[in-house]
Amino acid sequence: MTASPLNPSTDRLHRGGARLLADVGGTNCRFVLELGPGRLEAVEVLPCADYATLGEAMRAYLGSAAVKACSAAPIRHAAIAIANPVSGDYVRMTNHHWEFSTEALRQECGFEILLVVNDFSALARSLPHLGEQKRQVGGGTPQPDAALGLLGAGTGLGVSGLVPCGDSWTALRSEGGHVSFAPVNEQEIAILQYAWREFEHVSFERFLSGAGVELIYRALAERAGRPGERLGAAEISRRALTGECALCDEVLEAFCGMLGTVAGNLAVTLGAQGGVYIGGGIVPRLGERFDRSSFRRRFEQKGRFVRYLADVPTYVITAEYPAFLGVSAILSEKLSD
Repeated sequence: MTASPLNPSTDRLHRGGARLLADVGGTNCRFVLELGPGRLEAVEVLPCADYATLGEAMRAYLGSAAVKACSAAPIRHAAIAIANPVSGDYVRMTNHHWEFSTEALRQECGFEILLVVNDFSALARSLPHLGEQKRQVGGGTPQPDAALGLLGAGTGLGVSGLVPCGDSWTALRSEGGHVSFAPVNEQEIAILQYAWREFEHVSFERFLSGAGVELIYRALAERAGRPGERLGAAEISRRALTGECALCDEVLEAFCGMLGTVAGNLAVTLGAQGGVYIGGGIVPRLGERFDRSSFRRRFEQKGRFVRYLADVPTYVITAEYPAFLGVSAILSEKLSD
């Protein structure tokens, strides 16, 4: 656990006391206290597998010494960004076994207000607040007052967008990671045919995720006449980035190309001339390997719309905890109603 502020430049405190912000994925849940605008402290990352329920994980965080040191008073207001569709009171996670009633969770943890929103809707709301915490990979200058696109690969493939609405923004509640995968070359046709052995419906998420990296590896290993060895996504990435495995590097190249295709699809679908942003846990770790991959070429590979897409900037989000920025904005709007 770290108890140092992420942004110590402001000392204003929330009048209603510290707020709990959470970013819950299929693998880890991240918690932080927001003492005031931009003042985030006591960050903790807890493995989801260590807790039977989300409520148990939240109560463990709230009972920690670092939280008690930051706020002696009970936490009254909380907001959770979760890697799942959110519609109504009941939430059942797609990529983890947790399920819960928002109202029951609010009562369990003693909150007055608890908001639960889709994680990529929250991440989308963070985009106007990133500042320098992003890296541009190709394209031109973002158009003002234009939509923004967002996608990110991690445990799953998250997709969202941000649409200007007067002086504010509206985040899209999208599940675009589950659209049907569309191959663009012979290699991807072979990968798709391999995946069809396991799945009746093959979405982009089947490949653009941690499990997807492993699936691409198995498919390409068989295609190369080297079936048998099974590697985890982290090991595949490590071997590719160190240059010790040509097949692993081929897997990463296929992954980046597929991501370029779906990012370009999102750009033309939304008219995202304000830019397309890449988050999630995988791409930010690839560094320069991603920048020199086929991602940007495949992003622009849309026939008559090549020139249109050539002007659209693409960015890799480099902020360590970007979802906190978005879920904080959503909670602040709720409390100002």
